[in-house]
Amino acid sequence: MNPTLASAPPADRHPDDPVLSVVIPVYNEEDGLAQLFARLYPALDQLGVRYEVVFVNDGSRDRSPGILAEQFDRRPDVTRVILFNGNFGQHRAILAGFAHCRGERIVTLDADLQNPPEDIATLLAKMDEGHDYVGSIRRQRHDVAWRKWASKAMNRLRAKLTRIDITDQGCMLRAYSRNIVSLINQCGEMNTFIPALAYQFSRNPAEVVVGHEERFAGESKYSLYSLIRLNFDLVTSFSVVPLQWFSLMGMAISAGAGLLVLLLIGRRIVIGPEEGGLFTLFAIAFFLIGLALFGIGLIGEYVGRIYSEVRQRPRYVISAILEQKR
Repeated sequence: MNPTLASAPPADRHPDDPVLSVVIPVYNEEDGLAQLFARLYPALDQLGVRYEVVFVNDGSRDRSPGILAEQFDRRPDVTRVILFNGNFGQHRAILAGFAHCRGERIVTLDADLQNPPEDIATLLAKMDEGHDYVGSIRRQRHDVAWRKWASKAMNRLRAKLTRIDITDQGCMLRAYSRNIVSLINQCGEMNTFIPALAYQFSRNPAEVVVGHEERFAGESKYSLYSLIRLNFDLVTSFSVVPLQWFSLMGMAISAGAGLLVLLLIGRRIVIGPEEGGLFTLFAIAFFLIGLALFGIGLIGEYVGRIYSEVRQRPRYVISAILEQKR
């Protein structure tokens, strides 16, 4: 852990600040927002604590911004709406919510109702036991088979490469303490994986089992390509092990190729020149070319991250914030 970040003092809190902030990124969710409001606010009212709901509209092209504005008019005391002027991605929307939320505890939630809002109480109860970060594990996933298989495979790969022990990295429902969110806010990466950062900063992380329902409306915003990109960001943000593995693989192949050359020279001296073997040489050449291209692509991932960071462009651009003045 970075000692400078770890020693950062907590931000000053206003007496009227809520105890709980719920951060919800929204992108083209017009069909499901009414049902989300109908379940979310009663669940939070039953907690008996001061709370706020921070919606972050990530450049939706449907009626989502207008619906969020209407909800702000109905519940301005507990609702805040951050409006992006474009689509910057779910993780950057969460980072914007983290930067503007006021709660001592922060919960992230998807707008599609796949994670029941009623389970927020379960996460908070776990935090009451002294945990500063609480992840979640979906009890029974209602996703297509390939998404389940891909998620399990990437979870295993990520655990081996980064040593970050997150059972279910695809579940949005998570709870963070104010200290963890403050540390995340100090990080300046353009692309990162928020739960992994929280796990690294946490002193006492935990996980709980939560429900998982079918999407109420709309469709997933994550394609197969998006999921692959997300995991590339995760691995390259927290580990250089892939580069080390590739270096070791290159050394092993170089050593094997050297032994093969010595074997062929010895065979030519003892037995004499031989015919054939052309396709074997082609196979070896194609394998080495493929390996080289893979290595170039891997190095390109790391170089690309450096390129994104040195430009120092803003993570997102906010066009408006709807909130009640204090």
